[in-house]
Amino acid sequence: VQLVESGGGVVQPGGSLRLSCAATGFSFDDYDIGWFRQPPGKEREGVSCISRSNDITYYTDSVKGRFTISSDNAKNTVYLQLNNLKPEDTAVYYCAAVHKFRGCTVVAEQFYNAMDYWGKGTLVTVSA
Repeated sequence: VQLVESGGGVVQPGGSLRLSCAATGFSFDDYDIGWFRQPPGKEREGVSCISRSNDITYYTDSVKGRFTISSDNAKNTVYLQLNNLKPEDTAVYYCAAVHKFRGCTVVAEQFYNAMDYWGKGTLVTVSA
């Protein structure tokens, strides 16, 4: 089982990045995919999630209107488009999979220990 994130980097405030999460080794259709982030010295935070069965999405309040999650089923890949980035968005971004029976509620309620699979993360730095 692998979740591999990519797309992180250094960007100026107001800039954009697109993060990718490529999944292999498990039945992609049976899992919802979430994005978490962990700023330096802070707790991990659930940022967004997409339900694989009905494409319902979740966003934490601080990113609503700026981040967009999407899924390419043919590529077993989930994307997180980050727009209008702010310095407080600086963090390691992780994608994680949770079985659809538990679903994105786990992400919304910040139960990151309940996620089934994790990637290794990609660093996003927002700095002038």
